[in-house]
Amino acid sequence: MTTLNPLQHIRISPPSCARQLAGLAVAALVDEAMLTPKPGLVDMRGSGAHRDLSWLLMCHSAHALRPAFEAMAHAGATIHDLPALRRRIGAIGRDAEATMMAATGGVNTHRGAIWALGLLVTAAGQVAGGATPAAIASRAGTLARLADAGAPACTGNKGETARWQYGVGGARGQAEAGFPHVTRVALPMLHAARGRGDPESAARLQALLAIVADLDDTCLLARGGRSALLAAQAGAQAVLDAGGVATGPGQAALRALEADMLARGTSPGGAADLLAATLLLDSIAQEQRQEMEGHDGTTAV
Repeated sequence: MTTLNPLQHIRISPPSCARQLAGLAVAALVDEAMLTPKPGLVDMRGSGAHRDLSWLLMCHSAHALRPAFEAMAHAGATIHDLPALRRRIGAIGRDAEATMMAATGGVNTHRGAIWALGLLVTAAGQVAGGATPAAIASRAGTLARLADAGAPACTGNKGETARWQYGVGGARGQAEAGFPHVTRVALPMLHAARGRGDPESAARLQALLAIVADLDDTCLLARGGRSALLAAQAGAQAVLDAGGVATGPGQAALRALEADMLARGTSPGGAADLLAATLLLDSIAQEQRQEMEGHDGTTAV
């Protein structure tokens, strides 16, 4: 008797799959924005270390990006030449950034997320069900490593400048490596926190802190330099070492971390983008499990 992967027999049309993936991407961005409390970041309490952001603006931006995510996912499902696909999603991404700026009045809400989640929905569109989060992230890395002839040689963005100034990988390095801080750090922490019974919000915050503790976040570097990065990493690790945000000592350590970030005017925006990527891959996996549970004929004799 041979056991088959039931998802191999699920065939979703590209338009339907693309709409579904776009919806999951928007939901991941909204969930990241509304997760509270987050040190230095926008949440439902306020703007964190930012003066021009709010959770409402972040949610508005996320919904404005839905057509772009759908177009990227559809491209992944229908364009089989990888260099051509890379050029196509690069063009969609640049249009999406213009859409974001128009929707927010010129405020950068999701530049890094367009890059990260755009690659992931494209990769997920390529497989249309059945791939693990690690496999989707690996496919996204393959796309990220391809050259995009339409991309500007230099964007002048703060994250890019910090990447070169401090010799770190930044968002590009994360993507080209297949999002290791998502698949090897955040997702395991998210699942472990759920497994021990932490509330969902606490589990997601644990995942965020695990990223902050280990990531060379170019947003922190750009806003506060190497000292701000090291302080944030140490502060996030202190929360985890104290038992996490579901414990009293962990909550005290979290307050100390937030106070330090606010005093420095720093924010782990790169980690926030990777948390959204984590939530996206997690939701894709959950959707696949639900489809598998609802599918008959999972074995063949």
